[in-house]
Order: sequence, then C-alpha cells, then structure tokens
Amino acid sequence: MREKVEEVLGEIRKALVADGGDLELVDVTDAGVVQVKLKGACAGCPGAQMTLKFHVERILKEHVPEVTAVEAL
Repeated sequence: MREKVEEVLGEIRKALVADGGDLELVDVTDAGVVQVKLKGACAGCPGAQMTLKFHVERILKEHVPEVTAVEAL
C-alpha cells in the first residue's frame, strides 16, 4: 500500500510545489493512516489542515481505498 500512496502523493505534490509547499511521507500505519510532514509554505500555512483533509485525504482515498485518514506530524 505504501507504494500506491507514494505514487498518488507524487501527483498531489506537483500542485503543492507550484504554490511553494511540499509534503513528505513519513509512514502508512497498519490502520491505513497516512502520516505526512508538511514542508515549505505548507508548514506555516493556516489552511494546511483544510488542504490535507479536503484535498490530499480525498484524493488518496479515491485512489487507495485502504487509506482511512491523513494526518500531519
């Protein structure tokens, strides 16, 4: 599952990098929780949690049904 998550995050990352941000995959737990570290502009962005829940998490769940949640560390 980690490989699938990394592949999808690679596509999502393109949009984040275009806005000066980025994210790094830290882990995918046995429960399907994707743990990421926000970098660049995303690290201090007040809308980062919204981006994680409404964009990153939604897209990951569409492409990798085993994903249950996305959380920033």
